[in-house]
Amino acid sequence: MYFLNNHTEFSLLYGTLPVSALYARAEALGLDTLVVTDVNTTSAVFELVRLCEEKKRVIRPVAGVDFRNGDEFCYVCLAKTPAGFAEITRFLTEHDHAGTPFPVSAPDFSEVAVIYPMRYLDGNPVLQSHEYIGIRPSEINRFWNYRQRVSPDRLVVLQSVSFQTQDDYELHRHLRAIDKNCLLSRLPEEAQASPTDWMVPPDRLAAKYANLPGILENTIRLLAECRFDVPLRTVRNKQVFGASAADDEARLAALAWEGFMRRYDAADEEARSRVRKELTVISEMGFCSYFLITEDIIRFAKSKGYFHIGRGSGANSVVAYCIGITDVDPIALDLYFERFINPERTSPPDFDIDFSWDDRDEIIEYIFHRHGPEHVCLLATYVTFQNRSQYRELGKVYGLPRSEIDALVDLVRKRSYGWDVPPPSDSYTATILRIGQRMDGKPRQLSIHAGGILISDQPLFACTGLKTMPKGFPICHFDMYTAEDMGFAKFDILSQRGLGHIKDTVEIVRENRQIEIDIHRVKDFLVDEKVRDQLRSHETMGCFYVESPAMRQLIWKLNCDNYPTLVAASSIIRPGVASSGMMREYILRHHRPGSYTYAHPVMEQLMAETYGIMVYQEDVIKVAHYFAGLTLAEADILRRGMSGKYRSRKEFRRIEEVFAHNCRERGYPDAVWQEVWRQIESFSGYSFSKAHSASYAVESYQSLYLKAYYPLEFMVGVINNFGGFYSTEFYVHEARRWGAAIEAPDINRSGELTSISGTTIWLGWIHLQSLEKKTIASITRQQKEGPFRSFDDFCRRVPIGLEQLLLLIRIGAFRSFGQSKKSLLWEAHWRWNDRPSAIEPLFGMEDDLPVLPVFSHDPLEDAYDELELLGFPLCPPFSLIGELSEFRYPLVLATDLDKFIGKPVTLLGYLVHVKSTTTRNGDRMGFGYWLDYSGEFFDTVHFPDVAKAYPLTGSGVFQMEGIVSEEFGHCQVTVSSAVKVPYRKDPRQMTSIPARQAGTVSLEN
Repeated sequence: MYFLNNHTEFSLLYGTLPVSALYARAEALGLDTLVVTDVNTTSAVFELVRLCEEKKRVIRPVAGVDFRNGDEFCYVCLAKTPAGFAEITRFLTEHDHAGTPFPVSAPDFSEVAVIYPMRYLDGNPVLQSHEYIGIRPSEINRFWNYRQRVSPDRLVVLQSVSFQTQDDYELHRHLRAIDKNCLLSRLPEEAQASPTDWMVPPDRLAAKYANLPGILENTIRLLAECRFDVPLRTVRNKQVFGASAADDEARLAALAWEGFMRRYDAADEEARSRVRKELTVISEMGFCSYFLITEDIIRFAKSKGYFHIGRGSGANSVVAYCIGITDVDPIALDLYFERFINPERTSPPDFDIDFSWDDRDEIIEYIFHRHGPEHVCLLATYVTFQNRSQYRELGKVYGLPRSEIDALVDLVRKRSYGWDVPPPSDSYTATILRIGQRMDGKPRQLSIHAGGILISDQPLFACTGLKTMPKGFPICHFDMYTAEDMGFAKFDILSQRGLGHIKDTVEIVRENRQIEIDIHRVKDFLVDEKVRDQLRSHETMGCFYVESPAMRQLIWKLNCDNYPTLVAASSIIRPGVASSGMMREYILRHHRPGSYTYAHPVMEQLMAETYGIMVYQEDVIKVAHYFAGLTLAEADILRRGMSGKYRSRKEFRRIEEVFAHNCRERGYPDAVWQEVWRQIESFSGYSFSKAHSASYAVESYQSLYLKAYYPLEFMVGVINNFGGFYSTEFYVHEARRWGAAIEAPDINRSGELTSISGTTIWLGWIHLQSLEKKTIASITRQQKEGPFRSFDDFCRRVPIGLEQLLLLIRIGAFRSFGQSKKSLLWEAHWRWNDRPSAIEPLFGMEDDLPVLPVFSHDPLEDAYDELELLGFPLCPPFSLIGELSEFRYPLVLATDLDKFIGKPVTLLGYLVHVKSTTTRNGDRMGFGYWLDYSGEFFDTVHFPDVAKAYPLTGSGVFQMEGIVSEEFGHCQVTVSSAVKVPYRKDPRQMTSIPARQAGTVSLEN
């Protein structure tokens, strides 16, 4: 009624109220209009619209923005119409993009009301018809000094709302202290709201303004002039790609049938019928332009030679397959089109398109250029306080030392696992725990969604302001859930390193072997015996999505050698399936066909391929629809609920009741349908669509093909994309394991990136830690002018400081010139110290040098240099270790573990990776992945007592004892002890190297 400036929690680190709480308070006070004016953002606007629609618009929404320069309140702008909202968002966006402060006076808006603070009258302004002065309750007495400067009809009530209770006010102050990075006790007064900024009953507020006649009526009249009648689910996406909707329909059909002839046999009536059916549904639902825009993006990428993977639920579409958006054949995999689009689907579908990490930005630039910067933005996400992060922030607000903050966070962690922890004895800790709990899940800042892009029909200012991010791309002010409520179907333009591996490997093979590879011959790869053997032998390191220890174990246990099994493996490894016990059950049924019974004959019809186990999201839709009789709309709600993309559990629980009711009506025994429902619930938040898994499997097969036929080039491609499950060290090891000779960077052979010549791999300069980019650029530039003939020649041609030069010497970059490292180090220091100026050439005439002594050399020195400069040695790490403890049990290699099942063994392992997890009791345990001294891999389990007694402290070689176990052909060791073996002493710090003591154990023994 009188509240023109209301903040939600989207006034980041300022407001405290969720939109729903602000709405509930307005409802309780009987307001018929609710304004939301967050500080410099429009994030809450459509959340408010959604709530108002749900409540049948008993309360009318009004949208605006509270404009502030830092802590300085400038003015509140209220949209009188949707066009006025666009004026506000455009103004907000322009200043955000330019990084300039808001002006003292707002622009001359045409559909916006502007409310200034009372101090604005100090400048004796002439107010326009849309401008007002807001009087706060605390300013009423002081207003008499200004009453001659403003007409009474220009006055309105300015009661700000930022919280609702004393606890909210306390929370607000803590948020402000976090924002200001200051102690709570030193929080400036101007940085926080007034304690009275809450939504008081209207009659109490009105009474305060009794001596200002007309101000209440002005406020009510102004609110009546403002409207934001923008319904949700209004079509937001760009509706026409070409000249008209009819033209789009014809173009999509032409592309689909052209692709059909390329993808399928012309006589394939099943595929032909599916294309006809999909085209009809796509047209009826108005998605022709969505498909064409995506196809246009793919077409541009292909014109640049960029690879892509179309995945997600979009891969369920045969039309998407025919027009080249995906490479997954939905008919061959029996993919369910209704998972992607159906007339009853309650949320808009989207395509997930992966590009290489180094191509994605150019793709996004093309989209902005193609559709116009006012029609394209990246989707936002809210970074929230979670995972106990707020307790560290609050500890700083109270000035606690690091040790006390760590103890506080540990206390919170133990409580989260249900430990019986005594309550804190001091008031500070009690306050932090109470405030921290209130902060949990509250938005902290806007960030960029992983890949979501919106392409709108109208300029985006109609529904959001835009915030410019560091790369220059703008994001909207809302997240994917609000975008979905508004009717947007986003485009997910994602990046990954796996496609970079593939693209680079194809180029490297072309250069190194003069062989052209058509990497899109996926159907050939699926039946290639060499690729099948690669998969069967779980040789997957470097291969996208199937290289992790857990995935390698699963492939091993499934004896996986075909595409359908790999697709299933990509889904059953997800936490929802694995934690429910269904992953193990799937493996059992895979190995023992006929040893199980289906819960119901309908389940056999629906899921014979997965042995009656729900593995994919599509399974849930099918079961809900065909087994339980839910409508496709209800099944889609169920799918969203179990995929973690549904905010309200209320609707999800309603579907659960419908599911139970329908099953009872169909006469299913309670035990049957309850087991089916248990499987559905176990997916919670982690399930994949089958199409998603199939798309990942296609990319995995492309990687597997390259590794099977071109392993060395493939590993170079992996190394040069700096991404994967493992560090560079282990990809280098894998290349050596497949026959490569690994060379440290060489001044004439190496470039910025790693390269290959024949079977020799030359590490790139980029791997040399602390080597500056400008040094690399200078080296590569001079290499183009001709090879370096000597150390002196290099120093004359490349401008380089002494420290950078020493890095090159220590890594052995000049070894081809026949001089030892020590002589070069001596020479560099001697010449550098002899120079009068760093600008002059480093070296004079060669005969100026004195005669150098003969230096001794230990290969171990090179290993320590490599450890420091590359992060890993180029020799086997086992050659660095010193004394070993006596072996109580046989020392076993990875390849021999199957001969010791159930027996205690000793292992030496170089730590590759450890996965830490938490038991249900909150105890930490781990799973190790190791290299043995023959270069093969093995797995270990470290239960909580062992993990605590023998922590795996960083990389290195460990001497372990444990019991060998076997499951489905895969062996692992349950460790009982693990002690790190010390490396031999660094000879660079010694004058002489002592021999090993007699009686110690060594690998040579």
